Amino acid sequence: MLDTLSCLERFAIATRLHADLSVQKISFGDPAYVCVRNRFSNNLVETVTCSPDGGFVTSWGYRLGTADYVEDAAARLAFLLAALPA
Repeated sequence: MLDTLSCLERFAIATRLHADLSVQKISFGDPAYVCVRNRFSNNLVETVTCSPDGGFVTSWGYRLGTADYVEDAAARLAFLLAALPA
C-alpha cells in the first residue's frame, strides 16, 4: 500500500527546489494536502493531494504526475503557477 503522507512530504520538498514557489501549508488531515503558491502572487495558489494510486492531483482535478516521478510533478506545478524553472 502506498504511503500518501510520505509522498506528499516528498512533493513538498521537491516544490521547495523552485525558487518562485512557497509551500504555504501541509495538512496531514483527511484529505491530506500541500498548499503551494507563487511567491510573487497572492492569486497563483494551488492545493495538491495524493491519490491512493500515487498520483498528485490539483484541487481542480489536473493530474501533475505520479509518486514515481515527484520532481517532474513539482516541475509541472511550477509551470502552472508561472514559476521560473529550477
